[in-house]
Amino acid sequence: MEQNETLAFDALSDRVRRRILAALGEDGELSVGEIAARIDAVGRTTVSSHLRVLRTSGLVRERREGRNRYYSLDTDGAVRDAFVFLQNILRQGITDAAAAAADDPVGAQETG
Repeated sequence: MEQNETLAFDALSDRVRRRILAALGEDGELSVGEIAARIDAVGRTTVSSHLRVLRTSGLVRERREGRNRYYSLDTDGAVRDAFVFLQNILRQGITDAAAAAADDPVGAQETG
């Protein structure tokens, strides 16, 4: 696994960070305050800490406007690398399952 993928999966291992990413995926760019309002399990300071992890792992982008910071998904960074990694695993699993079904069509019908 590449370093970007490792950083992405480490960042994704936390439930709050996954919720932050989901909010950004649904609504695009959000301020820290907007994100914190959606994540009621933790406070704004904790959200900021999670955003720092997500930014340094390459999952989100930060844009500063005056004193405000806005975050959005970084679709060209580690998110893409992690997605490609998962896609390859799933593709191989589908290929293996299809090959197994072709080798044992009776067993495939019994389990399907």
